[in-house]
Amino acid sequence: MAIRTMTRKHKVITDDSDLELYAQLIQEDAAAHEALTQLYRRYSQRIYTYCRKITGDNYVAEDLLQETFVKLLDSGRQGRVIENFPAYLMTIARNLCLSHKARSVRQFVPVEDFHLTARDVPYEQKELLQLIQTALEILPEPYREAFVLREYNGLSYLEIADVIGESIDVVKVRIFRAKKKLRDVLAPYLNDLKTRTDD
Repeated sequence: MAIRTMTRKHKVITDDSDLELYAQLIQEDAAAHEALTQLYRRYSQRIYTYCRKITGDNYVAEDLLQETFVKLLDSGRQGRVIENFPAYLMTIARNLCLSHKARSVRQFVPVEDFHLTARDVPYEQKELLQLIQTALEILPEPYREAFVLREYNGLSYLEIADVIGESIDVVKVRIFRAKKKLRDVLAPYLNDLKTRTDD
């Protein structure tokens, strides 16, 4: 059964911290399933967004999202001790994405669905969103990953460093270079848009 379709037979846990909920996964009863369901509610959108932007495929992202929480449950039942839950969960998702990409014959990773859909925005914003998508696609993968983790998943530099296994300095450099590249790509369009607005 997909995690997101679990039915609730007990009171929803809302006040427990992530680590408290994670600690309950070692149990094999309704409390463990309720804890997992609550963690899923808190983090599923964040994990899905990351997987979607890394793999470029909605269906693959959905599968990897489910697999991430299955592995989380397995980890909890094994009694593994963790200190930073968001970073640990993102690391599981990242490893699954890397494994998927290693198996995939596709080399091109499109990046879409930037929180706004085409029908929800005016023409100028549609143009800008398309340009951002294109700009992200041409970023080197390490820069794109760091940028997505920071800007779309809201992770701190320290959390990103934990997830990708690099130093904070490396993370900062990658994000800085990603932003610079995006600015360079977007600058001509933004200047043109300003000119059109001023006319």
